[in-house]
Formats: sequence, structure tokens, C-alpha cells
Amino acid sequence: MKHELTEKDRLVLLNILPVEGSLIMIRILRELREGLSFTEEELAKLNLRQLDDGRTEWNELPIKELDIGPKAANLIYETLEKMDQDGKLTINHLDLCDRF
Repeated sequence: MKHELTEKDRLVLLNILPVEGSLIMIRILRELREGLSFTEEELAKLNLRQLDDGRTEWNELPIKELDIGPKAANLIYETLEKMDQDGKLTINHLDLCDRF
């Protein structure tokens, strides 16, 4: 299924995805991380920077359309659901929760 993701969505997803699991899940995660990752050209345009007050700022990129399979989408859903149950969601996760 195609998902339209902003640079913020991609950054948040890269930070919340699990780093361990079954062999099949790790293969799915690797492919998902590759799709979410930024090219050198995108990184140059993104111009990610840390402000003195601790906030992070960047330039907007065009929306990236990413084909996310049902198992990868379910993994994202389960990760967000666990974060919800643990009371670990922030406002940064809201758009992803609405999508998945």
C-alpha cells in the first residue's frame, strides 16, 4: 500500500522502529529502513540542524510516496500501539498514528 510521508514522518519512523526481532521481521525492517532513509541529495536539501535551545530544524522536502507492505505496516502499527499503551507517545507521533 502506498503511503505519502513527509520528512518528519520519515525521521520519526526511523527513530521508533525496533532494532531486533525474528529473521523475517529484520529483513522487513531492513527494507523499510532503506525506503525511509534519505539520499545524499535529500540530506543536503534537508539541512538538518540543532538549535541552541535544543530543538531540531530542517528544510521541507517533497512528500515521498513509499510502498509499505502489510507486514511492515502492521509492525509500525504495533510499535505505535505499544508506545500508546506505555504512555510514550508525543505530539510528534500523532500524524503517524492517524495514518497507521
